[in-house]
Amino acid sequence: MRVISGSFKGKKIFEPKDNKTRPLKDLVKESIFNIIEHSNKFNTQLFNSNILDLFSGVGSFGIECLSRGSKKVVFVENYSGVLPILKKNLLNLKIDKNYEILENDIFSDKVLSKLNDKFDIVFLDPPFKDKNLNKFLLKLKNFEILNNNGVIIIHRHKNDDDNFSEKFTVVEEKKYGISKISFLINLN
Repeated sequence: MRVISGSFKGKKIFEPKDNKTRPLKDLVKESIFNIIEHSNKFNTQLFNSNILDLFSGVGSFGIECLSRGSKKVVFVENYSGVLPILKKNLLNLKIDKNYEILENDIFSDKVLSKLNDKFDIVFLDPPFKDKNLNKFLLKLKNFEILNNNGVIIIHRHKNDDDNFSEKFTVVEEKKYGISKISFLINLN
């Protein structure tokens, strides 16, 4: 796995050796970034943006954002089997600023209350078996951490039938192999 574009283009991203973590495949990641850059369904730019990377794993998504000029990335991860790899990836790329790692369970109210910024992009890549996503999205909406023009990007299994319509509008959805990527914006 490598960084696709930007100042860290081509740099290696270390992956976990266990099977509890499902790193974002390069093809899926590249497609997500193409949609972010070229979609006319939402108006969010990567350059100088604030990114919240939830269930960040090894940091592939957030590191790609930093490589492409994002102002700040907050990584949230609590799995002890992958946290050292996330930290190693950031150190290996000599990223010493513009990011923060919160070692917490995202379902804890503490996580959202610790966030001082509003975010342009919120990326969620929960385990495919996780069924608490809708409850968490409601919390996310209540804490008002998404900027007005912000977008939420969710990586799920292609057969998951999540209903986000009560809280957000799904403006784009793509399937890649077993993955489904949904792009959500705030309801007006």
